Amino acid sequence: MPSLLGPFVRCGLVLLFAGFTCTGSEHATATLPAAFSDLLPHFLVEPEDEFIVKNKPVTLTCRSSPATQIYFKCNGEWVHQDDHLIERTVDPATALPIMQVTIDITRQQVEKIFGLDEYWCQCVAWSTTGTQKSQKAYIRIAYLRKNFEEEPQGKEVALDQEVLLRCHPPEGVPQAEVEWQRNEDVISPASDPNVFITTDYNLVIKKARLADTGNYTCVAKNIVARRKSTSATVLVYVDGGWSEWSKWSACGADCSMWRSRECTQPSPGTGGKDCQGLDLQSLNCTSEQCPQTVSGAEDVALYVGMVAVALCLTLLLIVVVLVYRRKKEDLDADVADSSILTTGFQPMGIKPSKPENSHLLTIQPDLTTTTTSYQGTLRSRHDTTGKFSMTNGPLLDPLPNGSHTLHNGKLNSDPAEFVSRLSTQSYFKTLPRDVANSSYGTFNFLGGRLTIPSTGISLLIPPEAIPRGKIYEIYLTVQRKEDLRLPLAGCQTLLSPVVSCGPPGVVLSRPVILSMDHCSDACLDNWAIRLKKQNYEGTWEDVLLMGEELVSEPYYCQLEAETCRLFSEQLGTLALVGESLHMGAAKRLRLVLFSDAYCSTLEYNIRVYCMDDTQDVFKEVMQMERQLGGRLIDEPHVLLFKDSYHNLRLSIHDMPQAHWRSKLLAGYQEIPFYHIWNGSQRYLHCTFTLERLSLSTCELTCQLCVWQVEGEGQSFSLDFNIAKDTRAVDSEFLLMDSTAAALAGPSAFQIPYLIRQKICSSLDAPCPNGADWRMLAQRLKLERHMSFFASKASPTSVILDLWEAQHFHSGNINQLATVMADIGKQEAMIFLVSDGEC
Repeated sequence: MPSLLGPFVRCGLVLLFAGFTCTGSEHATATLPAAFSDLLPHFLVEPEDEFIVKNKPVTLTCRSSPATQIYFKCNGEWVHQDDHLIERTVDPATALPIMQVTIDITRQQVEKIFGLDEYWCQCVAWSTTGTQKSQKAYIRIAYLRKNFEEEPQGKEVALDQEVLLRCHPPEGVPQAEVEWQRNEDVISPASDPNVFITTDYNLVIKKARLADTGNYTCVAKNIVARRKSTSATVLVYVDGGWSEWSKWSACGADCSMWRSRECTQPSPGTGGKDCQGLDLQSLNCTSEQCPQTVSGAEDVALYVGMVAVALCLTLLLIVVVLVYRRKKEDLDADVADSSILTTGFQPMGIKPSKPENSHLLTIQPDLTTTTTSYQGTLRSRHDTTGKFSMTNGPLLDPLPNGSHTLHNGKLNSDPAEFVSRLSTQSYFKTLPRDVANSSYGTFNFLGGRLTIPSTGISLLIPPEAIPRGKIYEIYLTVQRKEDLRLPLAGCQTLLSPVVSCGPPGVVLSRPVILSMDHCSDACLDNWAIRLKKQNYEGTWEDVLLMGEELVSEPYYCQLEAETCRLFSEQLGTLALVGESLHMGAAKRLRLVLFSDAYCSTLEYNIRVYCMDDTQDVFKEVMQMERQLGGRLIDEPHVLLFKDSYHNLRLSIHDMPQAHWRSKLLAGYQEIPFYHIWNGSQRYLHCTFTLERLSLSTCELTCQLCVWQVEGEGQSFSLDFNIAKDTRAVDSEFLLMDSTAAALAGPSAFQIPYLIRQKICSSLDAPCPNGADWRMLAQRLKLERHMSFFASKASPTSVILDLWEAQHFHSGNINQLATVMADIGKQEAMIFLVSDGEC
């Protein structure tokens, strides 16, 4: 035996018919009589797999005959002999000695190696002839997550139609069993052959009956818990059918006969459609009561009048169409004035000069009438009145044919009034009324940009994205997570802010680019990241799986280290949701420390926020602490929080005991894993309440540690005077981004419009030596998206759109000119390259 077992105390054996006894101390060692000394031990009972439920330990049992010793070995290490419980008996049939040993395994023992390997135990039995090993028993911590990975969705189905209700139960150990309920009653496929449950837990109703109308619930259960999905309402409706036509009636005095039918076979029920078609039919006829007559002069006059009216209506329609087209051409001619597009590239090596007052396009819709006509003026390049004024006009209502019209009314400059008015419309009632986290503006075919300052959220509207002749009023807002219920299932977690841009349904000629922060580790090998969109009914749909984008779809995404760039041909409410593929997946948490700016009592509080590492959440916390009068006491730290089911712990150490003490009763505070991983709680924080022993004590030094159990940690070394700096949160933290919330026309872009057009015409056409848009994508490190760019009418323009979205704050047009030269163009200004040089 290994030395770690310690010495064994052997005891004499006395064989009695009544049983097997041992004198002396009870230990796992015994001496076999000579008659059994040549037998190998064999197991009568071997340890079996067990599940630990909550904190209840499990017992493993091993029984062997004949055996001198039995010991358990768990994960390669011998269990101490004092942890074994031993019983000895004799088999009355064979007189062979039997030894039974049991041990208890606790949750803490299993958690020590949780995530590294599975916890297993086996027992080893000895006799004088040799040893035998039992099978391995695996001990797992049982659990059942709360959220279903897929819940059933309600639907309306016609009579006799097949119904499929999907359900993917929550992840659990052991795997959950699934049953279905209708109106709280369990559905039994054995007693109802019209229903069956598939191997992947979906419920199928072969032919819908009226009795199948009801609320359906998917129920998952294992040894730990029982979970119910949200109920899905199934409505079975009956469309009406027409009965057979009746016989024709006799020809009446009015020279007509008729027949009828009724919507009774079957009658429409439970919301079914009424019958389609006529229920009464008539024909002209002749009879003795109605002699046939010949049309007279009155009939001829009637026909001539009808033809004249038809000709007049046709001529009127032609005139209206001609007037409309003439107005539309005038509008496009005004807007397309090339005087706004005369800027160009600056030569390489020369710092481009910028006019003191940038040339910007000002559009002022004429709202004095209710027509869709547009009157506007273009300021000259030397207009000293300065920048484009973003007017707060009314929302553009989508029309059935996709066109938009401006409401009659005056433009209001109050952002709160715009948001309030927007939120009253049916689809926008869930929009937040927080104007500080919203922006909006009026745009035409020249495009523009919307930005929510200090959030990392922006919407780039490229040139030509809005069709010529259209004027859209577009908004951008970030939703507070508590305002929306984003359904998350299994290992899913919210990785980005929930962003709304709209109005939805507007017609776009090219995709816009939505930029927003995310908090994943940006390793697609660890994640299945999906883009979710909220539809008109308020439910969320998967519209994109990252890494498996299809160029034919209306969405495409580039995931950067901290930012997501989303190409979208449709506006709406969007969010990124990640599902971890294994325990190596990690979210970035931003750890931020605040304290009271002013303290007049012995107690002093330090608040530690643990939030998703996105700028919008940080901005919200900073605004809240500013209202509380708090101050930031250290630089924020970033922590990688892994999907290992382990909680986050916080502790404070190394305080000068002569001056300070902590009022925390335990050694640390803890935030449960699921509160953080789910991502639905906006910001989590713990408060450490300290007490100084004297009001004269102002210097505080301590170590504050934040770490995930069995994972990564961060520490803050604090050393400051609590009375010296009594300023609240500095306002400059809230004004990190001084960008205008809305920019329209050329001011929104680094590349002038005319130069952009020349670049596209030069690089879109393929060149034999490769000096085209493909090399531009390679130089800008965008080669992963080649197939996406190639699917567009102008690949170069899409590449430049992405460059604009990435480099709006830091972009240097000379750097782009350098890239053009690297492609192989000798000229410093790319627009001088001709097709012949390719």
